[in-house]
Amino acid sequence: MQTKYKYKDKTYTHIYPLSEALGQEGIFIPLSISEETLSKLGVEVTHEEEPLEVIKQRKITELKYQRDEAEVEPIAYQGYSFDYDSKARERISAAIVALEVLGASVTLTWTTADNKDVKVTASDLRGIIAQVALRSDKLHIAYRKAKEKVETATTKEEVEAINLF
Repeated sequence: MQTKYKYKDKTYTHIYPLSEALGQEGIFIPLSISEETLSKLGVEVTHEEEPLEVIKQRKITELKYQRDEAEVEPIAYQGYSFDYDSKARERISAAIVALEVLGASVTLTWTTADNKDVKVTASDLRGIIAQVALRSDKLHIAYRKAKEKVETATTKEEVEAINLF
């Protein structure tokens, strides 16, 4: 729902510019003023449905956000949960390089997302990355399907009913 304020042949889409216009005439209003009081000041308040394209764009942005958040959640690998935020990705990459230099049988003690210490090899860390890649692929497929549904939706209700998962 979009609220518009019409005052003296000018339409405002937000209360703040309206309050500035009224202030130019010496009428100072709180930003929380009621519609009834605005009406007494000669302001016509209307409520319009947002255009479907705006609703669709907002939904697509929401779906992208959900996908991106899910991509950095901890990942399960061999019964353990491993962090996979940007800092964890940097540490995993550095550890893989170090373990490859030291040899295939060398292990590091790694703290899991739930604070357990486990021994990992370079192969384990690459396995974690592989699990993330699989999860990422599923998330992107789900996002593309949801986005397509949004783009073909014909009503606000259809758009709002679409979920990533």
